[in-house]
Amino acid sequence: MALHFDKTEFDARRDRLIIEMAERKLDAMLLFAQESMYWLTGYDTFGFCFFQCLVVKADGSMVLMTRSADLRQARHTSILENVVVWTDRDGANPAVELRNLLNELDLLGCRIGVEYNTHGLTGRNTRLLDEEMKTFATTEDASEIISRLRLLKSSAEIVKVEKAAALSDDALEAALPLIKQGGDEGAILAAMQGAIFAGGGDYPANEFIIGSGADALLCRYKSGRRKLNKNDQLTLEWSGVFNHYHVPMMRTVLTGKASRRHQELFEAAKDALTAVEKVMVPGKTFGDVFDAHAKVMEAHGLTRHRLNACGYSVGARFTPSWMEAQMFYAGNPEPIAPDMTLFAHMIIMDSDNETAMTLGRTYLTTESDPRPLSRHGLDLIVQ
Repeated sequence: MALHFDKTEFDARRDRLIIEMAERKLDAMLLFAQESMYWLTGYDTFGFCFFQCLVVKADGSMVLMTRSADLRQARHTSILENVVVWTDRDGANPAVELRNLLNELDLLGCRIGVEYNTHGLTGRNTRLLDEEMKTFATTEDASEIISRLRLLKSSAEIVKVEKAAALSDDALEAALPLIKQGGDEGAILAAMQGAIFAGGGDYPANEFIIGSGADALLCRYKSGRRKLNKNDQLTLEWSGVFNHYHVPMMRTVLTGKASRRHQELFEAAKDALTAVEKVMVPGKTFGDVFDAHAKVMEAHGLTRHRLNACGYSVGARFTPSWMEAQMFYAGNPEPIAPDMTLFAHMIIMDSDNETAMTLGRTYLTTESDPRPLSRHGLDLIVQ
């Protein structure tokens, strides 16, 4: 089987989930998030774009209901022993087949938690599911249970994270020689992704961000490439990925010479990231991290040029985003604890002057100060 962890690791994860389910008095959970299935069983697929569900009972037994295309995928990549297939056909309603499966599992009238907050469960499928569940069982939103369990990385996961971090650094080093006057964004992307593949890595859960000139102020990928000018700005957000574990980085790289405004924004970004590092410690919260960032931005007169979030937890994720649910935004009470992998990004977009500056890297939290996972420093890069 194509498993990336030992059976003992999966057993420990299952046991943690069972404890949480008992505290919530749940007889079963219906998992639709692909990262939950991967974390719990190793099941690795992009078939979650269709209806599939992993049923986990309070005794730890599991049954996957999926399509025929993923039957062998589940058997080859996971520890799952019980896989059932719903049949594609005109007018098929897989929610009915799921209800029948739950009935066979003796879950009629039970209390069932559902992972609603995931791209693995579309709005239409949610309506089908709820229609079948309303007279079958008592359901509740349990989207956060595994999401929060996944926040704390095991020692085996940290090994994957460190490999992903090395691939992030490799990608940057592959890109830098190409970032110059006449440099092609397409060639830069190809070099970065090529370095990750060559190092044994995976596709990322979302596209790398690349934009130069005015497009350097964008925080999302878009179609269309250009070549760099003599004095240009290039914003990159990318991630090394190993066994689906992500370690993102973000930089704005300059060609030619740094403008005065670029230098000002860089100093603010570096000050903000330094402030964030000081509060990314046990005893603080995700909201405290955001506040540290916002305070520095305000001191530099950049409040209207910053974003309303400055990072998030990362780990093993699937399309369409490598972001986990827990983010650095105002008032977030989620506590910082050791063994989290947290990406902090300082993003400043001055639309008045069409000047961009970003600075971001991923950290492993500890009992004290966070450990940067990149081998690269934080100096402004001018090519």
